[in-house]
Amino acid sequence: MTLVIESTLRPLKDYAYEGIEKHLHKTLKWEKPVKKDEDTEALHQMRVGMRRLRTAISRFDIALNLPKPASDKKIGKIARCLGKLRDLDVLKETLETNYQPHLPPKEQEALKPAFDALAKQRKDAFSKVQTVLKDEDYKSLKDALSEWLEEPNYRPLASLPIQQVLPDLLLPEVSKFLLHPGWLVGTKVGDSEVKICTTWQKKRIEKELINKGESLHDLRKQAKRVRYQMELFTELYGESYKAYIEEVKSIQEILGNMQDSVVMDEWLVDIFKSDFHTALPTLTNLLKENRYESWKQWQPLQERYLKSENRHNFHLTILHPMQESSLSSNDHSDEQKN
Repeated sequence: MTLVIESTLRPLKDYAYEGIEKHLHKTLKWEKPVKKDEDTEALHQMRVGMRRLRTAISRFDIALNLPKPASDKKIGKIARCLGKLRDLDVLKETLETNYQPHLPPKEQEALKPAFDALAKQRKDAFSKVQTVLKDEDYKSLKDALSEWLEEPNYRPLASLPIQQVLPDLLLPEVSKFLLHPGWLVGTKVGDSEVKICTTWQKKRIEKELINKGESLHDLRKQAKRVRYQMELFTELYGESYKAYIEEVKSIQEILGNMQDSVVMDEWLVDIFKSDFHTALPTLTNLLKENRYESWKQWQPLQERYLKSENRHNFHLTILHPMQESSLSSNDHSDEQKN
């Protein structure tokens, strides 16, 4: 006897195809402007496209038969190259916009060697991007994915209804996010109790960031992975799901601001050596203040996500995608609005 599962819901493969098609198109759309170095925004958009393409391919891997050139590892290598150039652009923009205008004239003048070093580093990084985008690996990646989109090839799981597999796709990454050790930075852990240290002064926070900042940085990267994956399926969930995406995005941005300040501090020390803090005391204090403000924004979210009730509700939200009747109702509602 053969069990037949009938469903009018869209299968997993539809979402896999759409995710790859959308983000490959976005990546290729910005390729020429990036090669010509016409606009820093083009680089940003291409980098995001590559990252989201990587998310789509890695998260849908159980359903896909992709050619070898279209590997997750290869996409990651190209994205990292774009990322190094983008990081330098962000560093320059942040230094020019957020810090330099607030420095006394003497310190503004003292920053010139930093901008000279940035220009040199950016030239080297852009040369590497040009090489990567001309490389056979990049060409074979584009060709392989374009050919796959013309004739897609799937594994058996790809035909299952999306609602049937969706929680199992999402929950492993969400669990990694919720169990990340970065949540415990700035806390005291006792017997079955985690207490957030809310009375620390700036010096104590700076020390914690020096010792455990890398863990927060890694938590930010995990938040980004969760967000990218969740955003692939927004239409299949309700408002609570969207609210969790927004919170994860806030966590990513706050920890990102904190990390950017740490990176800038380290980069400036590398440029000016031991003279940085004495030659640029105002900038030093501004960077510390930025980290302190980010820390204060971080702690309420940290407290919320350390509560078992919120973690439980997050899981429950993932476990209950909207069913066919709800999706059809929403589609009909949207048509009436239009």
